[in-house]
Amino acid sequence: MAGVPHVRRPLGVTPTALLLLGAIYCLFPVCWVLIAATKSPGELFSTSTLSFGTGFFDNVRELFAYRDGVFWLWGANTLLYAGGGALLSTAVSAISGYALAKFRFPGRNLIFNLLIGGILVPAVVLAIPQYLLFSKIGLADSHWAVLLPQILHPYSIYLARIYATAAIPDSLLEAGRIDGAGEWRLMSRVAMPLMVPGMVTIFLFQFVAIWNNFLLPFIMLGDDGKFPLTVGLYTLLAAGANQPALYNLILTGAFLSIVPLIALFLTMQRYWRTDLSSGAIK
Repeated sequence: MAGVPHVRRPLGVTPTALLLLGAIYCLFPVCWVLIAATKSPGELFSTSTLSFGTGFFDNVRELFAYRDGVFWLWGANTLLYAGGGALLSTAVSAISGYALAKFRFPGRNLIFNLLIGGILVPAVVLAIPQYLLFSKIGLADSHWAVLLPQILHPYSIYLARIYATAAIPDSLLEAGRIDGAGEWRLMSRVAMPLMVPGMVTIFLFQFVAIWNNFLLPFIMLGDDGKFPLTVGLYTLLAAGANQPALYNLILTGAFLSIVPLIALFLTMQRYWRTDLSSGAIK
């Protein structure tokens, strides 16, 4: 109303302050790793914690040259596990979620309830049984031992089912069936484009989870030529107890391993839009 002065609500500042505190809490370790990665071995333990050093490029060169460039091999393995696993998991989750959301068949609710139960099971509980199964069929200490367990992810299927229910109108599918479109065509040409924002979310969640996964490859793999970055840097950390100079390489490697995740989020955020369904329906 005109003439009524605007009164700032004091409670509106509280959520912003909490978000800022959460951001500082999450970003401070990243900033510390960035600062520590710039220090030479002599500066790492002698200079101030939050002061930049002068040895970043020397650390990078030494890291890339360590053991004939094994860091590159670890990075390639990580990209294979995270990229391949996330793509396959996204495809399986999207198709499964679409089927659970849009088809009626016996046992549908039971399957969905089992998925909900699967979300509650910690991955650490399944690691040892998975190793025993893969060892029995001869796939332990192989890339498949890390890649295959990541494909079927209950939480991703749950997200896909919820998103498909909300984003794909039943009337749109019925109109396609009346026009003579088959189920495969409806799924590939109608349903999947509408699910792109949800699929991007699933892909990002899975990519980050697999990229940062440590326990599964640590249990499954014995050949360091198949290690991802997490396990490879852990072996450097274990060796650093006797060679303190390796700590700089560990910190530099940890910082470089974060960079692809940041680039991925910045690149794919443009697909994170919720208005695609309105444009597709039109």
